[in-house]
Amino acid sequence: MEKRKICNALILLLIALALTGCWDKKEVEQKAYVIGLGLDKSEDKGPINVTLLIANPEVGSQQTGGAQNEPVQEIITLPANDFISVKNTANVVVARELSYDLMEIIIVSEEFAKEKEFIRWMYDAAKEREIRRDIFLAVSKEKASEFIKKNKPKVETRPHKYFQFMIRQGIQTGLIPKSDLHRFFKVTEQDADLFLAMYISSKKDESTTFGNVDQYLPGELDISGSSNQTQFIGSAVFKEGIMIGKLNGQETRIAQTFDNTSNISNVMVTYPDPFDEDYKIAIRLIKKHPVDVKMSLQNGRLNINMEVPFTVEVLTDPSMANYATDSEKVKILKEHLQSTLEKSALNFIKKTQEELKGNPFSLSLHGRRLFSTIPEYEDFDWMKSYPEADINVKVKMELGEFGKQTKVIDLEKVRD
Repeated sequence: MEKRKICNALILLLIALALTGCWDKKEVEQKAYVIGLGLDKSEDKGPINVTLLIANPEVGSQQTGGAQNEPVQEIITLPANDFISVKNTANVVVARELSYDLMEIIIVSEEFAKEKEFIRWMYDAAKEREIRRDIFLAVSKEKASEFIKKNKPKVETRPHKYFQFMIRQGIQTGLIPKSDLHRFFKVTEQDADLFLAMYISSKKDESTTFGNVDQYLPGELDISGSSNQTQFIGSAVFKEGIMIGKLNGQETRIAQTFDNTSNISNVMVTYPDPFDEDYKIAIRLIKKHPVDVKMSLQNGRLNINMEVPFTVEVLTDPSMANYATDSEKVKILKEHLQSTLEKSALNFIKKTQEELKGNPFSLSLHGRRLFSTIPEYEDFDWMKSYPEADINVKVKMELGEFGKQTKVIDLEKVRD
């Protein structure tokens, strides 16, 4: 019996030793990491055109060695049946094994995103083990291949860091939504809300005029002094996995403010000064608490009341009204900002009901509590019911600070 136990122990030990080792190990220099993936509709050479943004892992590391003169990235575009098997096809020109392990973003052209078959291609990402669900999805005005080739940032040349920083800052300011693959699949499969993907472009639009800083689409903001004109602002709107419209930066911010699943909490905007129409005041909107949503069904029709809580900090005072020293002016300012915000919110709601025919701020999550069972909720058909809903929005505002120096000079005394 003892010999049998010893024999079994030795067998287990040999099996354990056989499982160890690094026979399948691959060095970093043997792999080529795809940081960005571009998808375009193909006209004649195949179903789709795939653009691979490949980072050089040796550039930027502490031990660069002979990599100092090597390019930071390589970009190739080729026709393909899908963007999974294209990794092998690309080895015709790329020496290293391609990997999607470090991918940051998938960029699709607006033309391709509006195709009815688009969602079929996107679900390939749900099959590939190397593609994570937290990879971001973006829509470009122009072809994805054109965007990737024209995007040449100067300050942050490493492509993976560039996309990390750009997207993180855009989400924090509310000018672009947090649009990862997980949210895309989840919202599409729920078939109740609209999905927002970040909207990007490297093409400059010369026809636009100056307006509020957040009322732009990508390419419309006139920026000089930089050779890289890539802009991330606004949203591409998806319904049932197909792009149906777009939102500018302001509308994207409102959508994320209404959405309690988003992380937006602190944004800076400008509004007309109530005491001088020639000037605009800059304010910081701080959302400390979630939106209070109350719903009811009246004769089969939705009735929705939303209360949006804001703490407002006034950052500028170009009319030199000195709000902090006059309680009556503070009251007028508060009423002015509150009515302006409510008007913008109601205009946005109207657009979602009449033009988009759906809501892009996860409102259906609040509506589930109105039904006892899942079949009841599904029979209600939220997507079709939302456009006919009665929706009211109220802004609950609290005024905070008036800048580092609350009081400004009396301009008339200075110019006396």
